[in-house]
Amino acid sequence: MNSTLRVVHVITRLIVGGAQENTVSSVLGLRQKPNLDVSLISGPSGGVEGSLEGRFSGSQETLSILPDLVRPLHPWRDLMAHRRLVAHFRRKPPHIVHTHSGKAGVLGRLAARRANVPIIVHTVHGPSFGDFQSPLPNWLFRRAERWAAGCTDHFISVANAMASQYLAAGIGTPDKFTRIFSGFDLQPFLSARNDLTLRARLGLAREDFVVAKLARLCPLKGHDDLIAAAGAVVSSRPETKFLLIGDGPLRQQFTKKIAALGLSRHFIFAGLVPPTEVAPLLGIADVLVHLSRREGLARALPQSLAAGRPVLAYDCDGAPEVCLEGKTGFLVRPGDLSTLSARLTELASDLSLRTRLGDAGRELVRIGFRKNRWSMPFMNSICGLPPTRDFVRTRFGTNQRL
Repeated sequence: MNSTLRVVHVITRLIVGGAQENTVSSVLGLRQKPNLDVSLISGPSGGVEGSLEGRFSGSQETLSILPDLVRPLHPWRDLMAHRRLVAHFRRKPPHIVHTHSGKAGVLGRLAARRANVPIIVHTVHGPSFGDFQSPLPNWLFRRAERWAAGCTDHFISVANAMASQYLAAGIGTPDKFTRIFSGFDLQPFLSARNDLTLRARLGLAREDFVVAKLARLCPLKGHDDLIAAAGAVVSSRPETKFLLIGDGPLRQQFTKKIAALGLSRHFIFAGLVPPTEVAPLLGIADVLVHLSRREGLARALPQSLAAGRPVLAYDCDGAPEVCLEGKTGFLVRPGDLSTLSARLTELASDLSLRTRLGDAGRELVRIGFRKNRWSMPFMNSICGLPPTRDFVRTRFGTNQRL
């Protein structure tokens, strides 16, 4: 009897981002586990935000690109993407469909239910609705999420905040949510160091106080607030430099704004870097700021903590679950630029404080964010679901763990 369990993941796009890195890591890790046939369907990626499609160059049969699965709302292409997903699931029926992100999450789950897929799981990497949207898109996404919830056997949330927001919006029930932090390879970050050669290459001096921000240069990531607060920090601590890691459509706009404020020599644009180069860049930083107003739980936060660097974050979404006030960093009310500047100045002035916060942060993430390819986040959760255990026992006649 064939004991292979077929799992299909679906995501809207594979740009360089936390949700995408998590999904790619899960898919490639699970493919190395016996008795699992794991694949991924994604919409097209590209542009200044980069693409992770190259991670599948050695396993091209794993990734399928669906051209009509695009991020913006597009009724005709959305309908075609839904139909093609249904056809894909019927052509080679999976036992489990696991969706990610807003658009793929809705279309993928509806298509899986139409194709009679036995188990349907969705990961909430970040909110698909909220005050960051205008009223109509907010209403549409809430309604779509409620609709898709009726097709969902279980939700995985990367932070408890995501489950709380979805439940408050009438999406799902408490017993259907499991929080699983987005794991990653800790070792490069645990061994990150202040490489003076890398500093020099970026125009940073040994004595510079380096504030890193790891995020795409796009709306809602908080770069505007950091730029607005920078002047006060530089006035107090002239050796402060801001290292912006990532790229995006707003780079030129930010460059002009920084120049208009006379702060160009205090900002370094590292540009788009592959995930493997993130740890060394965090190693040369003294602190990381995370000012996003829409995020599940940014991987940049635990990555910085693993590198022993404290974090300063806006108090929203999942950030408070790892940025513990006064223990691993500081939380700031979104938009409170005076407190943001004051906290950065405080951290710039106190090495012992930075060391204490960074050491505590490293211990916090050492276990909670460990990546184990034989115990990937998806399987950790799905193996605990009674419907899945019953399904496996019925189909395979075994109590094997997946």
